[in-house]
Amino acid sequence: MKRPTTWLFFNAETAEIAEIDPGSPRDLGVLRVKDWIKLRTMNRRKFLQLPLAGIPLMMFEKALGQKPELTSSMKAAMPVIVSTWDAGLSANAAGWKILVNKGRALDAVEAAGRASEDEISCCVGLGALPDRDGIVTLDSCIMDDKANIGAVSFLDRIKHPVSVARKVMETTPHVLLSGEGARQFAVKNGFPLESGELSPDSKKAYQEWLKKSEYKPWSYDDPKPGGAVSQFSPAFFDDGSPNHDTMATMAIDASRNLSGMVTTSGLAYKLHGRVGDSPIIGAGLFVDNEVGAATSSGVGEEVIRICGTHTVIEQMRFGKTPEQACREAVSRIVKRDPAKAREIQVGFLALSKTGEIGAFAIVKGFTYAVTNSQYPSGKVFEAKSLI
Repeated sequence: MKRPTTWLFFNAETAEIAEIDPGSPRDLGVLRVKDWIKLRTMNRRKFLQLPLAGIPLMMFEKALGQKPELTSSMKAAMPVIVSTWDAGLSANAAGWKILVNKGRALDAVEAAGRASEDEISCCVGLGALPDRDGIVTLDSCIMDDKANIGAVSFLDRIKHPVSVARKVMETTPHVLLSGEGARQFAVKNGFPLESGELSPDSKKAYQEWLKKSEYKPWSYDDPKPGGAVSQFSPAFFDDGSPNHDTMATMAIDASRNLSGMVTTSGLAYKLHGRVGDSPIIGAGLFVDNEVGAATSSGVGEEVIRICGTHTVIEQMRFGKTPEQACREAVSRIVKRDPAKAREIQVGFLALSKTGEIGAFAIVKGFTYAVTNSQYPSGKVFEAKSLI
């Protein structure tokens, strides 16, 4: 007997997901009295088999020996450092060394960013996956408790963009340097200029992508008719992991001051010159020392559209918990374009002035790491999600 088809709906007001049986008068009655948006039609088996976004959990548990704990929010002992994804454990470890010795949150988040940039990964630093033209370009921003900010975007051949961002913040009247100008600034301030060669893993992955994407490079001086570009970056890779896993870190120090940073190589196989939310204050990162800090990970274009992290902080200012505020930001992305939202991943992570941590994502699998006196070696948690 054929299994009945069910409908998956999203309620824009409550950020609920509901599986509706179209043959049930009771279920259809619920739809008539609530603000539901149809996301997709599927049978129950397919619904239960939706792929996990983020690092595949079986691989994650094997590598780290711990399973992420699903939680809506938690109150953390301070000082505390929080980073996106399971890779945040190593980032946190670098920052925790500073916090545990009564150092500044600003120094701690920069150390966390540098630690991530030193590792070879898909998503951060010069060893990450390149853009469509085979070039790795990096984005980063940093923000302290006094709303001092610095950022760099479209930066190549510099190993530590987070430190260049801090240098922009501390030594210039500007808040964002980009491209060749950012590279010139970095070199002038003593940052070594690296070769620009892809790492072996990155080069191999790029060559495989070229085969599957059928990508034919074209000149910006002679664009395709109408300027249209096909073969955009995939939202998810073949193994179900999202494109892209930004490394973002927030911290509260012993003086109860907040700071945050973001560092990333951006979407893999992006158009050369593309910049997402990561270096944009108010999109990829926002810190308000009276309220808290927030950051994001996922498809940056969707975060920019709603000024995502500023939205989270303002919701917290009005009394919502970090988890509720992150959920509100996610619901705005889904409400704007439900069809598109079902194909991407975006997650928000927030830390309040009082040490409360909360997160929320569109798709299951968004994780974050917490390190403090309770979890000195770090602990990974999984955010709740709409799907």
